[in-house]
Amino acid sequence: MKFSRPDADVFVPAGGEPAAALARVTHLCVGAHQDDIEIMAQSAIDECRVGGGLAFGGVVVTDGAGSARTGRFAALTDAHMREVRRDEQREAARLGGYAIQVQLAHPSADVKTGRVGVTQDLGAIFRATSPRVVYLHNPADKHDTHVAVFHRCLVALRALPREKRPVRVLGCEVWRGLDWLVDHDKVALDAGRDPELAVRLLRVFASQIEGGKRYDEAALGRRAANATFHTSHAVDTAKAVTWAMDLTPLVRDEKLDVVNFTLSYVDRLRTDIVGRLKKYSPPA
Repeated sequence: MKFSRPDADVFVPAGGEPAAALARVTHLCVGAHQDDIEIMAQSAIDECRVGGGLAFGGVVVTDGAGSARTGRFAALTDAHMREVRRDEQREAARLGGYAIQVQLAHPSADVKTGRVGVTQDLGAIFRATSPRVVYLHNPADKHDTHVAVFHRCLVALRALPREKRPVRVLGCEVWRGLDWLVDHDKVALDAGRDPELAVRLLRVFASQIEGGKRYDEAALGRRAANATFHTSHAVDTAKAVTWAMDLTPLVRDEKLDVVNFTLSYVDRLRTDIVGRLKKYSPPA
C-alpha cells in the first residue's frame, strides 16, 4: 500500500504482507501522535491479544517532529526525533502484538489545514480494513492536533460506502479526560486486564517520559481514578478504566453537525448539575 508521504512507515510485527495484515484488523485505533494509541486503546490491545480471530491495528497520523525534548534527547534535530519516535511506536506494536502499525508521517500543520493527502491516506486504510470498532480522539479533546485528526478521520469514514463503515466508533480521552460525561453517556473501556503490559507499553516512549512529562504515571493514574470514582455505591468491577464517548451516530449520519453533537454532551452535564442542585437546595 502506498501513502502520500514517501516517509510513511508500515510495520507488520509478525511479518507478512501489509494488505493481509490490514484485512485481519478487527479493532483499529487512529491517534495523532506516537503513544496516543497506547493511552487511548489499551482495552482493545488487551482484547485482541486473547485471540479468537481478533486483531489490533494502529495508525499514527503525524511525524513526531515537534515533540518537546529534554535530557538525552535535548539535542536531537526534528529529523532525528522523527526516527526515535517511529522506532518507539514500532516497539510498542511489537510488544502489544499488533497486527499492523502504520505511521503516516504527516506534519501537524498539514493535518490542521486539512491537506488532501491526510484524508486520502486515512480513507485508504479504512477501505483496506473492516474493523468492528474504531477508536479515535474525542471531539472535546483540548489538543488542537487531536481534534484535527478526529475531523480528518470523520471525513474519511463518512466517505465510505455505508456497508463498509465500522459497527462502532468511539472517541477516547487523552488530553481532556471524559470523567465529566454524565454516567449514561460514558462508554467504559476496561484497561486493567493486563497491568504489566500497560506499563511496558507506555514506558516504551522514553523520548516523552524521561524529560519530566510522566505520561505513563498520568495515564495509569487516570485509569485507576476512573475505575474507583465511577460509582459511589458499588464495588469496583475493573481496576482501570478509560472513558470514551460513542461517535457512531456521527459516522452513520452525515447530516449530524459535529459541534451540536459534541455540545449535547455538555448540555446533558449542565442538566444533571442543575437538577441535583435544585433537588437538594434548602427552602427559600
